[in-house]
Amino acid sequence: FAVRLQKEQFYSEQHSSLINKAYQTLLNPLSRGLYLLELSGVEPAQETDCDADSAFLTEIMEINEKLAESKTEDNLEEIETLIKVKQEELTREVAAAFERDDLQEAKKLLAKMKYFANLEDKLKAKKIPS
Repeated sequence: FAVRLQKEQFYSEQHSSLINKAYQTLLNPLSRGLYLLELSGVEPAQETDCDADSAFLTEIMEINEKLAESKTEDNLEEIETLIKVKQEELTREVAAAFERDDLQEAKKLLAKMKYFANLEDKLKAKKIPS
């Protein structure tokens, strides 16, 4: 595109950026699900929404505590495995909810996925030495 007109170069750059953004959105199950909700006109759950059940919130707190107390690589790997299993389970449940066209259930499950995405970010931060 170096020999093209400046207008064509600009157009190409803009579309390349949009394609990369779309690819990144569709690559991640959480962002993909949130996008599908948005396309359907459903607002994603906000952090101030209190729809999460107490058993789920207790589970999240326990994983957070384990993560905070973890000192060894083995403990971190155990937590990482747990988080991955939960994320895969939620991904399957969200897919099933979308297939049934149950957008409210998908919204609740995506809110739970956000919690596990936050745990995954905390885990990655702990694994990377400062």
